[in-house]
Amino acid sequence: MRIGIFGGTFDPVHNAHLLLAEQCREQCKLDEVWFIPAGSPPHKKGAGITAGKQRREMLDFAVAGHPAFVIKDLELHREGPSYTVETLRQLKTTHPDDEFFFIVGADSVRDLHTWREPETILEMVTVIGVNRPNISLPDLSELTHKFGETILSKILWVTMPGIDISSTDIRNRIREKKSVRFMTPRAVEVYIHNNRLYLE
Repeated sequence: MRIGIFGGTFDPVHNAHLLLAEQCREQCKLDEVWFIPAGSPPHKKGAGITAGKQRREMLDFAVAGHPAFVIKDLELHREGPSYTVETLRQLKTTHPDDEFFFIVGADSVRDLHTWREPETILEMVTVIGVNRPNISLPDLSELTHKFGETILSKILWVTMPGIDISSTDIRNRIREKKSVRFMTPRAVEVYIHNNRLYLE
């Protein structure tokens, strides 16, 4: 199978996450997209991240009814920082016959050479870079300088419709007692309300 790997804190998951995953599924002809909630992301050390169990439950509500959207919570069961390369190694071991596509924003593609073991990541997956409409693709000169021009064949580009929603904005709006209706699935909104998340 062709499987898209979509990692993130999903704190909370919102409609732009879902739209991005669907655009990647359709444009790259993926059989499934696996949402992988991060355990302790190395780039968010010390940040107050909502408990993994609750982020997982919000994802359950968000993807319910979409047969190609799957949640894999392997990072939530791992101690220490969650590094992409370790997650991909684990997935390649448990699913050796599947082809993996790693979904990231355009800026992350540009900075891939700064990640832990970027060569290994690029050996294991094809990278899907997601770009916004009417935005130029990022300068990949540092990436090609380090890995050569052939690296470009390991990157696919997807353009998604412009939708400006972020988890940070949702958390801030809830803290300020503003509406988040239509920014996140209704079931997620109800879950946030019932569990009194993001009030402080």
